[in-house]
Amino acid sequence: MLSISVKEFLFWKKKQLSKGGDHQSLSLLLDSLGGISTSDLNSFNINPEGNLYLKKNLEFLESVWDDHLLKSCPIQYLCGITFWRNLKLKVTNKVLIPRPETELIVDIVFNIFRRKSEKLFFAELGTGSGAISIALALAYPLSEGVATDIDQDALEIAIKNYINSSKQSNLKFYCGNWWSPLETFKRKIDLAISNPPYIPKDTYEKLPKEVKNFEPKVALLGGEDGLKHIREIIQKAPLYLKDKGWLILENHFDQGEKVKQLLIKNKFTSIEIVKDLSGIGRFTIGRYK
Repeated sequence: MLSISVKEFLFWKKKQLSKGGDHQSLSLLLDSLGGISTSDLNSFNINPEGNLYLKKNLEFLESVWDDHLLKSCPIQYLCGITFWRNLKLKVTNKVLIPRPETELIVDIVFNIFRRKSEKLFFAELGTGSGAISIALALAYPLSEGVATDIDQDALEIAIKNYINSSKQSNLKFYCGNWWSPLETFKRKIDLAISNPPYIPKDTYEKLPKEVKNFEPKVALLGGEDGLKHIREIIQKAPLYLKDKGWLILENHFDQGEKVKQLLIKNKFTSIEIVKDLSGIGRFTIGRYK
């Protein structure tokens, strides 16, 4: 551990932010590589006297910050971690960085299944870093879950995140495309969740470079209209869900009505488009028959 004065650190912090970037990204860098938490940062501002201890020197931290600004590389990839809900997750460019708005999927589940003693059997399709499945496995310890991903490298990251986040053994991982690894679980699933690739092709070409140049294309691009994978998930869902089983999908901001019609066509009821904190119809949910 390296000791420096709080005053020196605060001067350094101000200098970094003057170059660009945002407080949240710098806080992630300092937490993950410097060993300084957000609560530590707040206390330094209140009491700037004394010393603090860093896991890495300021020169190293500055070089990472400069790399982030120069290349537009997401700070989460440079640090190798991200924070999501109450989880600390390993991330690489093999997985999509979990977004804050996606946290609402877990809250939607909480609203449907209010008792944490529920014995659910849930599935997540396209788990990526494992964020959603891990959060649900922790919240419903008597339940069992399965999570799939087409990319073995992504799946290994999800498995590591589960091991690091939980001492439970109620979540299993399978490599394959959407439902395909779950043949033995047909008509057994109470709840299926997915945040699939839903970006239309023309929109993908216009994405910010920090997304398009670094995050996995396979986790973003949803075909010409963005609904390629959502269609497949909905069409095959009746083979895997129990009667009265729920399907929760994240979709693009303008896809809610189209997803709703797909659910109706495939005999789903209790369909609802759920808005995120910005008032955007970000999620579409339905119950099979």
